[in-house]
Amino acid sequence: MASAPGELPFAHGGPPLRGTLRASPEDFFVDEDLGFAPDGHGEHVFLRVEKRGANTDWVARELARYAHVAPDAVSYAGLKDRHALTRQTFSVHLPGKQVEPDWLALEHAEFRVLEAARHSRKLKRGALKGNYFKIILREVEGDRPAAAARIAAIAAQGVPNYFGEQRFGHGGANVERARALFAGKRVQRHERSLLLSSARSFLFNGVLAARVECGDWHVALPGEVWMLAGTHSIFGPEPLTPELADRFAHGDIGLTGPLWGKGELRSTEQVALIESGIVGQHPDLAAGLEANDLRQERRALALKPSGFSANWLSDSDFELGFHLGSGSYATVIIREICS
Repeated sequence: MASAPGELPFAHGGPPLRGTLRASPEDFFVDEDLGFAPDGHGEHVFLRVEKRGANTDWVARELARYAHVAPDAVSYAGLKDRHALTRQTFSVHLPGKQVEPDWLALEHAEFRVLEAARHSRKLKRGALKGNYFKIILREVEGDRPAAAARIAAIAAQGVPNYFGEQRFGHGGANVERARALFAGKRVQRHERSLLLSSARSFLFNGVLAARVECGDWHVALPGEVWMLAGTHSIFGPEPLTPELADRFAHGDIGLTGPLWGKGELRSTEQVALIESGIVGQHPDLAAGLEANDLRQERRALALKPSGFSANWLSDSDFELGFHLGSGSYATVIIREICS
């Protein structure tokens, strides 16, 4: 079962272009969209931070040190790529403090604070609408007409919503570490969540890869569980009625795959056979996730970027721009276009 990103099947054929990704951090720009603004009062300070070539956790610790608070007083909605130029929000808990640090005066080689505003609640993990990406590929060669056709296909159909390589660690090592965890090896508390996510993502990628190989990752089969576009709200399984078919064709709803855990698999019929068959190839991972009290959930099979743009900046520099919802990976779009 191919679940590692480098082995996953392509939905639209191999990439028509070859080029260099991340020639510099500025070539991979990420701008976080929380979907809401600070309310201007409360015990938490929301900091809009721009970081370059820096680890999110490390920036959080530096902010805590500057504010003279414990590291767990600083939180953020999601991890951002280290080898990139990114803008994201951190929250710092400062209860009862009359004078807070001069955030805009904080000078650091790897990051700077752009804005600071009070908010009544802590920023929690996953509490973001999505991210905007602007990515420049350098030294690009290949079939430009085929690339134009590929971009049109992605704009129309999207790409398989694989979990990206960041989820699996260097060389996919996190999955093997998860196997060791499930076999009884002790790990630090903060590592456990990462390894559980890696195992779960591996199984999801395997199911999706099987459907991509068969060409039905965007074709409704008997027993599908549906997701409302732009949400995590699911319903079904339901037969493909003319009404559902019309909603599916217009992108109002989409297909889903399993995020493994305890409980009954929600899909039925042909879809359930595919999903249980793939997951059944890795009983140790499935049992480990269930034993750690993760519950059955669903994830969209297709990833369709919004605001998608593609432009040649020069004869060899190619720029992509798009917005993705939270939990999706820009690299799974790039891999369909450029290797």
